Amino acid sequence: MTDPFPAVAEATATGETADLFADIRATVGVRVVNLVWRHLATIDGALPWAWAAVKPLYLHGMADTAAVRFRESMALPRLASLVGEQPSSVDAVLASYDHSNTINLFALGALVAHLRGEAVSAGAPEQGPRLAAPDVALPKLATQEDVSPETWACVLRLNRFGDRPQPLILASMYRHLAHAPGFLAKIETALAPVEADGSLRRTIDGNLADAKRRAAVLARAISAESPPSGERIEQGVSAFVDHAIGKMVTICRAIRTARGSV
Repeated sequence: MTDPFPAVAEATATGETADLFADIRATVGVRVVNLVWRHLATIDGALPWAWAAVKPLYLHGMADTAAVRFRESMALPRLASLVGEQPSSVDAVLASYDHSNTINLFALGALVAHLRGEAVSAGAPEQGPRLAAPDVALPKLATQEDVSPETWACVLRLNRFGDRPQPLILASMYRHLAHAPGFLAKIETALAPVEADGSLRRTIDGNLADAKRRAAVLARAISAESPPSGERIEQGVSAFVDHAIGKMVTICRAIRTARGSV
């Protein structure tokens, strides 16, 4: 599958877009810019508006604190053990996505709530220390041409887990893990039972509902007036919150737990 969202590649970004991408990497603590930001760069005025709206949530530790509180009660599906030696890139990828996806879930969820007028009427967003971003290098984001047909088929099967009615976005974590096809196969074996019995989807739904409640409080910290492109921004960002990021927050944390990493 291909992502249905046009996006500006980091390597081809210039001018203000390149500057904003650099600021996002530095502020979020990542080495690659999430597809949601690269997609917003294709909408006139959307990227500078959206980033200015949510950047304070990162700078003041609001998204980080929400992530910490969320993890205190976060439910996880029970997976078979994934402990064992793997290429170093495996744990680097998992740590990076566990950090960035969870924080992004709250910042972007707050943006969606703000655009929909769903910010709660009471409650103050909690500030706190920033979470340290993993200082790791990630392998190349694999394309279909970079890996064997069997590995790419596994990526696509995994991407359907925990999503419905069908995935809108190809989760980048699986593409980064495609360079370790043996581990990718182990993930599929571990996730298949909880996908089959519905517990994976139920857990994702429960965690996402909790995250959205918390994000509605964070939305009180956003004061930016909606731009003319507000509806397109809301549609694009909500797709990531409800699908790729929303499901992968639970899946990645469950995998790291099964590896004994957290």
